[in-house]
Amino acid sequence: MTNPDTPLGFVIEGSLSQGLQIRLHENVSVEDMRVGKFLVVEGRRSRFFCLITDVELGTSNLRILANPPNPEDDLLQEILAGSGTFGTVELSPMLMLTPETPYFKKQAPEALSTNSQDTSLGSFQAQGGGELKLQPVKTIPSHFSQVYDASERDFRIVFGWEDDPHKRNFSVGKPLDMEVPVCIDLDRFVERSNGVFGKSGTGKSFLTRLLISGIIRKQAAVNLMFDMHSEYGWEAVSEGKQFSTVKGLRQLFPGQVEIYTLDPDSTKRRGVGDAQELYLSYDQIDIEDLRLVSGELGLSDASLDNANILAGEFGNSWIIQLINMTNEEINDFCNEKQGHKGSIMALQRKLMRLNNLKYMRSVCRHNYIKQILQCLDAGKHVVIEFGSQSNMLSYMLVTNMITRRIHKEYVRKAEVFLQSKNPLDRPRQLVITIEEAHRFLDSKIVNQTIFGTIAREMRKYFVTLLIVDQRPSGIDSEVMSQVGTRVTCLLNDDKDIDAIFTGVSGGMSLRSVLAKLDSKQQALILGHAVPMPVVVRTRPYDQTFYDEIGDPAWEDMPSDRLFVAAESAKADLGF
Repeated sequence: MTNPDTPLGFVIEGSLSQGLQIRLHENVSVEDMRVGKFLVVEGRRSRFFCLITDVELGTSNLRILANPPNPEDDLLQEILAGSGTFGTVELSPMLMLTPETPYFKKQAPEALSTNSQDTSLGSFQAQGGGELKLQPVKTIPSHFSQVYDASERDFRIVFGWEDDPHKRNFSVGKPLDMEVPVCIDLDRFVERSNGVFGKSGTGKSFLTRLLISGIIRKQAAVNLMFDMHSEYGWEAVSEGKQFSTVKGLRQLFPGQVEIYTLDPDSTKRRGVGDAQELYLSYDQIDIEDLRLVSGELGLSDASLDNANILAGEFGNSWIIQLINMTNEEINDFCNEKQGHKGSIMALQRKLMRLNNLKYMRSVCRHNYIKQILQCLDAGKHVVIEFGSQSNMLSYMLVTNMITRRIHKEYVRKAEVFLQSKNPLDRPRQLVITIEEAHRFLDSKIVNQTIFGTIAREMRKYFVTLLIVDQRPSGIDSEVMSQVGTRVTCLLNDDKDIDAIFTGVSGGMSLRSVLAKLDSKQQALILGHAVPMPVVVRTRPYDQTFYDEIGDPAWEDMPSDRLFVAAESAKADLGF
């Protein structure tokens, strides 16, 4: 990294809409300039925080290109460097800092100290006592304004620091060429629905686990995670040539995370001894739940219309009644209720597939969804594992059934709170994590799913989504425009890249930044939880992270004590 006090270049032209063009000084190599790098432009009145969006080579005379110097002629190349040949970069200004009095880059050493207890934005003062004001970019710096590498202090001003006592900041990584944390504001993160995107193999699951760990440690919200591939609860296989595993959320926070499983045998085989079984029953299935999985079950619109007739006649037990009907009983029902015999028989035949689901029961005496709600109300985070039931039919059916009822309860609680204004009535902020999100949020069915409703409502009822997906182009554009913060790993498909910037002002200038990410451990973060877009090397999910983020009260506890403590925690909840 270059010295942040040494200018890299100067502004030669640009516009507010198209960005700035910077000519590099002769001693600065164009090879040191990388797309996504964070630079600072010192204007006469303001300080501009910018991202590099493109890197170019320039010449002052076309004759140089027509008659280039010999590759071995180092002297001539040095003579031309900086005058006849030079490097340029395109900058996209993101934020500006305008003090009431002139601000100078070089500060006294004590002003730059990172060990001070009072390092909030309000404590950074311009020379002469003027207050610094971080604002959206509304102008551009003048010609020949000098450009510098961002310093650690610049990152602190923009992204804060993790130990800020006034905010729930959480470090998600570091800049590409610096060792300073880049933080997101978790309070702003959880108040809107968010997304983690990237093609397969880019580490979305590790990044999602990282974010949820921060939410748990900082107590920003309570989490409900639908763990389709059993990667979040206990432990998961780490990517790499050699086999290894990484800790799950239950291992990091054993006193705060509960695991429910739809396949107890699979969960036990993986060494999870204290997971709770989860069963659902036919009388809990609504027609809206079936409509979501109509493609998986092969249900026609006519079958669903006849399902409404059956539900009107038999109530919640209509599926059991239908499965047990004989042909004669179906014929009599159709004659009496004007149903279509062919559609009802097809519906009966296809619903019998549900008998093959391990977790499905005719009737459940125990209400497991209510038990999950009690966990969430008590501040426990819940992971629902699917085990061998990780087919798309099970995943879409279970997530919709459970989320629909939890959302209904949260709507009731929110209405009570809005009426009473009593802080004790305020529901805990809930974040629901779903994978394969485009399956639920496709434009054809988004209006029929509870997830589309939650995404559009934003934080009105204290429930938001964390959607994890490798095909953001499959998500309805209206829903994507409501996604508050987007944490995006490498994407190659142009449609997916376009979808990431749906509803983002000036987002197209960042296309090249996203397309040039490495395939591992790099992400572009933009949106509600960060002041400006930033490219980071994501925080490693390793033993160092475990030590920093995990529950120290449980980390070294022997297994026998751990089991007793877990049982005690369940008893506190009345299980």
